[in-house]
Amino acid sequence: MTSSLHTSRITGGFWGKRLEMNAREAIFYQWEKLEQSCCIDNFRILAGQIEGFREGYFFADSDAYKWLDAASRILAANSNLKLKQLVDDLITLLEAVQMPDGYIYTYNQIHFPGQRWVDLQIEHELYCLGHLIEAGISHHAATGETRLLALVRRAADLLVRDFMDASPAYTEGHEEIELALIKLYRVTGEENYLELSRRLLERRGRIPFFPLHIFKEKSNYDRRVKVVNEQRAAYIAKHPEHADFKLPGDNPSKKPPFAGIRQMLDQLSGKYFQQHTPLRRMTIPVGHSVRFGYLETAAAMLARETGDRELQQTLESAWERMVSRRMYVTGGLGALPFTEGFGRDYELDPEYAYAETCAALASLFWCREMALLTGHPRYDDLFEWQLYNAASVGIGMDGRSYFYNNPLACRGGLSRAGWYLVPCCPSNLSRTWASLGEYLYHESDGELYLQQYVTSAIQWDWGALNIDSGLPWNGEIRLTFDLPQPKQTTLHLRIPSWADSFTLTLNDSPLKPDSVTEATSTPETACGYSPHAARTLSITRTWSPGDILALTLDMPLRLHRQHKKIPGCGGMDALSRGPLVYCLESVDNPLDIFSVKVNRESLKPVYDESLMGGIWKIVGETTDGKPLTFIPYMLWGNRGETQMNVFFR
Repeated sequence: MTSSLHTSRITGGFWGKRLEMNAREAIFYQWEKLEQSCCIDNFRILAGQIEGFREGYFFADSDAYKWLDAASRILAANSNLKLKQLVDDLITLLEAVQMPDGYIYTYNQIHFPGQRWVDLQIEHELYCLGHLIEAGISHHAATGETRLLALVRRAADLLVRDFMDASPAYTEGHEEIELALIKLYRVTGEENYLELSRRLLERRGRIPFFPLHIFKEKSNYDRRVKVVNEQRAAYIAKHPEHADFKLPGDNPSKKPPFAGIRQMLDQLSGKYFQQHTPLRRMTIPVGHSVRFGYLETAAAMLARETGDRELQQTLESAWERMVSRRMYVTGGLGALPFTEGFGRDYELDPEYAYAETCAALASLFWCREMALLTGHPRYDDLFEWQLYNAASVGIGMDGRSYFYNNPLACRGGLSRAGWYLVPCCPSNLSRTWASLGEYLYHESDGELYLQQYVTSAIQWDWGALNIDSGLPWNGEIRLTFDLPQPKQTTLHLRIPSWADSFTLTLNDSPLKPDSVTEATSTPETACGYSPHAARTLSITRTWSPGDILALTLDMPLRLHRQHKKIPGCGGMDALSRGPLVYCLESVDNPLDIFSVKVNRESLKPVYDESLMGGIWKIVGETTDGKPLTFIPYMLWGNRGETQMNVFFR
């Protein structure tokens, strides 16, 4: 049994503050931006409530659905009448625009009535429906209401009718629907949802003559875009005031040479869409990194449901290849700005790094499923590492500023923005933060596995476990057993890869665990971080009401040497303490942060209560005695435009 929205609750600490910001500030700010960009108006136009012209990309519906998903998850732990009203109003609007057979996609319904499923590789029709289904599941779990769940089931039933026996050509270019259908199966028990997901996964990479197929879709897409542009011009001729409407700007990124050619080749080969080879032969991460992460998440979910060992082995191979050769030291994924995707092995230039926030989130979902599938702590270890670094960097401390792509070296020109032309990351972050409690633990055969150390209260049928965690700033973790009566069980605790040692006490007396798993072999990784060093300690005993188990994790400073083959930073080091990667910002360091040589012996952690609300920074000196200040990478860019660098010699 895995945790649900109702079995664990974040109660304070580092994540308590983040989740409060998410619930009180970020979710309402995101709604304002969805209104300003006309995302919600698209549904009102379709419903006949207002007059206007549909704005935004063809996949803009998904931004409303992810916001609805995030808001629903927030409502599970926060009673907020204003938010509840926004959620209810949006559901009413969706009910008004959904067609009787379950279809809903404003791009086609407004611009091309009667057309559907015509450009699945490009236009994200099923991707949007997948996020709608996830929102319906979250809303039902949070509120117990069935309105939205019934709506998404109508959409899912339509997909079963139209796609169960379809050809491989009818697979989505942006994966998402596959994992959503399995989630819906887990809630409803409807076998058709699981089977459709399985078929969609197994059909990938089987489209005959894919270059010709994608060329035909692209030609059709271009014709459709021309029609929309003509419709817009006609609308503006009658409503000239609408010509002043502008969507937010795109996210800037530094692009390497031959970007356009490589993008074209990736798309023609099918690699960009993960359509180049069948799923069971896909052992190398390729293409758009968010799509790849969603694909692997769905495949891991399927393997859990079916016990498919062959599929599990394929997933393990792909994960190992990603970690060893195609992942940045922050856990960031996606080296190529033009495809928002993976490059070749060791192609991890820090300035070109795309490392999209959504790619980190997709990897979190994948790691969670792999941890539950295999029981190995290395997957939980990478989850934690990416949670604090590659994902958390995407949202500012104010909840109103974001990064889309996340380079590891920036010479200027990149700042947090209030919104983007493609605003996929903000609500994706918010929905993940709001459901963080789901990822803390799992229970199997009556034994408890604590996988993430977050200040929280976890409820089981026989009692509760209250966790007080000092992470990410210190390694002090205290577990208090709130039990009505003594309970005999086994508790499993993850020892992170970054902890050289640990101590364990029970009610202030030293305690020796019954067992500690040996770390698996730690293969060399390109980025110098390896989750393979994570271990699991186990304690079997009869726990008494009020027992306090204290785990103290050592938090040494670590240097992560970059492989010599990596362009831009090969042979250089990155610095971490505990689960946090650190960086240099020019606002703190009035010197050339791209050529510094650091005196290793001078480095030490220091708490600075005046810096960004109070953080642990790392101070040191260059080899010629100049002072240096390192801050957590996840916090860079919170003080205006600045230069930043993770690597040094």
